[in-house]
Amino acid sequence: MLQTNVSITSRAVVRLAAVIAVVAVAACSSAPVIPPPAEVPLSKDALSLLAKKGMQPGAPVFVRVFKEESELEVWKQRDDGRFYHFKTYPICNWSGEIGPKESKGDRQAPEGFYTITPTLMNPNSKYYLSFNLGYPNAYDRSWGRTGDSVMVHGNCRSAGCYAMTDALMEEIYGLTREALKAGQTSFQLQAFPFRMTDARMAQMKSHKWYGYWKTLKQGYDYFEQYRIPPNITICERRYVVGLIPRSRPDPAGQCPAFDRPVVTAFTPLPEPAEMDVANGNKLKGITNPDAEPTLADINAAKQQEKAQANASSMAVSSPVANAN
Repeated sequence: MLQTNVSITSRAVVRLAAVIAVVAVAACSSAPVIPPPAEVPLSKDALSLLAKKGMQPGAPVFVRVFKEESELEVWKQRDDGRFYHFKTYPICNWSGEIGPKESKGDRQAPEGFYTITPTLMNPNSKYYLSFNLGYPNAYDRSWGRTGDSVMVHGNCRSAGCYAMTDALMEEIYGLTREALKAGQTSFQLQAFPFRMTDARMAQMKSHKWYGYWKTLKQGYDYFEQYRIPPNITICERRYVVGLIPRSRPDPAGQCPAFDRPVVTAFTPLPEPAEMDVANGNKLKGITNPDAEPTLADINAAKQQEKAQANASSMAVSSPVANAN
């Protein structure tokens, strides 16, 4: 009789364990599923800003990078086929100086016109998320430039890349991902040494890269004028901006005949007057781009940004003061 009671008790324990397991599974199945970083949906704030600016999440995207200002811009296409500013993101850090990348290990972030295809998107980056610039492109290779794995990525650390904070990279990655998912076959990224205004270019006339930058400025000016990323052709070891080749160009060979597309003047649709800028730190010149920033580095960046804002405010107000 004792043996029977033990057997019954054992079966009860087994049934109880099974019930607990079922309950546990049921509880787990109702828990929220956290997607991997590459699949995180755009935030409500990002979607709201897109709607405010008349943009669709899957609309084509265009990206510009400015080294000197440590800024990355995302532009989105609207119903008129032109691109409008979505948001400016502070670049947390980048390595090297202004000027193009020439060789592997020179620790330079590249400058030029790059095409990012879906295969260059990296959802499994060791720097949170990234996309590859495609350096060296055909232009770079025609000059014998070397290097690889040059990215826009998270983690705020750089050895020749453009490094964002993880939070900002998540949004940038999401915006470009949605455009590619919706059918954009690739997006153009233009990387510049600085904002290529006539005044800034005039200041750089004696720089060794001035001749190269004059060509980059053609791409900058084309977009500023038409709000369409220009077609870029590479031949005779140079960029040809805004023209359509009649035959396949040889990057190092003679340029083919070109057609000049007719582009109508840009007449902007209604849009908000303010330029949206994401919150974030610019650590170029404050901390080693190879090292993870410390709290002291971040505080120094904030103080520097505050001082620059105060200086700009004083510069704006000073003419009024002088007039009085």
